[in-house]
Amino acid sequence: MPHITVKCFKGRTEEVKKKCADRIASDVAEIMGCDISSVSVSVKEYEKDEWKPQVWDTEIAPEMDSLYKKPGYSC
Repeated sequence: MPHITVKCFKGRTEEVKKKCADRIASDVAEIMGCDISSVSVSVKEYEKDEWKPQVWDTEIAPEMDSLYKKPGYSC
């Protein structure tokens, strides 16, 4: 651990998703003081019309008070 899930709209290449996951894993390992082999990263993609019901309404809005980085948009 830690495990990070990146949720985004569909359409990015496998290369971009891999680069993002690698960079996140590297930064998390460095900042949290753990071995990079302990970090896992997944990328979950959504259609634009799925974002509000499947991500915003269920994960972002209900957890707003505990988000360390809040979104600069609303749904």
